[in-house]
Amino acid sequence: MKDTTGKKRLTHVASSGDAKMVDVSEKDSTDRVATARGSIRMLPETLAAIEANSLKKGDVLSVARVAGILAAKRTPELIPLCHPIPLTDIQIEMRADRALPGIIAEATARANWKTGVEMEALTAVTVCLLTVYDMAKAVDRGMELGDISLVQKSGGKLGDWSRG
Repeated sequence: MKDTTGKKRLTHVASSGDAKMVDVSEKDSTDRVATARGSIRMLPETLAAIEANSLKKGDVLSVARVAGILAAKRTPELIPLCHPIPLTDIQIEMRADRALPGIIAEATARANWKTGVEMEALTAVTVCLLTVYDMAKAVDRGMELGDISLVQKSGGKLGDWSRG
């Protein structure tokens, strides 16, 4: 968004400098899709234990996937000024990557609404990875979350965007 001088300004900051929620009441609802991705690095032995489903806390990837879905649905409770969005779908993909070694998580959020679903996708990925950490920390406290980013988004006034 631009101010009266034509300079870009933050949409969640009022002219007074106070934080504010963006008014989307006049915006049209459009199909919105956003995909985010992130990773968690770990010891090869930890990855092998996750793949073998041999950790004491249970099936790490299934629990992390459900945690990501729940997180996407609760994003406006976690992120100040984030609009509650009627999600129509949230898909979570998790896969082992021996080259890291670790797990790659990818979340795709969908809605037909007045504002985007980027925050829901990013929140889902982050909570998936945090859940992996929580469930495997007893065997590997050195795990590292990283590379969390928006991969692509579509819909809305600004149109499509993709990481190059």
